[in-house]
Amino acid sequence: MNILVLQHASFEGIGNIAAWVAARGANVRHIHLYADPRLPRPMGLDLVIVMGGPMSVHDEDRHSWLGGEKRFLRDSIDSGVPVLGVCLGAQLIAHVLGARVYANAVKEIGWFGVDAVKGTGKSFRFPEKFTAFHWHGETFDLPPSAVQLARTSACENQAFQVGRAVMGLQFHLEVAPENVQEMVNHGIHEIACGGTFVQTREAICGLAPSAYKAMKALMYETLDYLVVGPAGS
Repeated sequence: MNILVLQHASFEGIGNIAAWVAARGANVRHIHLYADPRLPRPMGLDLVIVMGGPMSVHDEDRHSWLGGEKRFLRDSIDSGVPVLGVCLGAQLIAHVLGARVYANAVKEIGWFGVDAVKGTGKSFRFPEKFTAFHWHGETFDLPPSAVQLARTSACENQAFQVGRAVMGLQFHLEVAPENVQEMVNHGIHEIACGGTFVQTREAICGLAPSAYKAMKALMYETLDYLVVGPAGS
């Protein structure tokens, strides 16, 4: 299995996905777009994982590599390569598929419950209710033909699926405690501004280990679905 990871910031890595990759003996290549934006062609790839970052999909004037990344994602999707987008990654997928990406009514930073939306056919099904880590100020409309998979009270479109193997997650299931701490260290100014859906540093960093375990299991289930398909298919 050949996996390509697109990373937009040094402090937003793949977290618990690394153990999933290792357990499957996959070959993984990390491209740090902020340092070296050269991208391969999609052929030969079995999965593309697009991580989060503090920039917007509209920031091509500040991050010129965004244009090339968008073209690569469009080519990957058109070539039938499974693609998973996390936070900014989900926004990029929505954007290249023709959906609007814009400022959400509120920032959502911290641990909040997510409600699953019942999909159709063999689309991925999240648990009816689960907790995930959030850090975003922008949101997106659903792309044409997308199936909505999840929502929160702060943000309507939290997860979607296009076709069988393209998925965008506005929330973070991949984080381990050290990943959360890194994100807090780099984004403490956003936490300091506060907000209805912005938790304190203490609340964000004080989550019980059991919650991380549940998220890790759900992250693995999501990845297995993308590369293997729904059970019984």
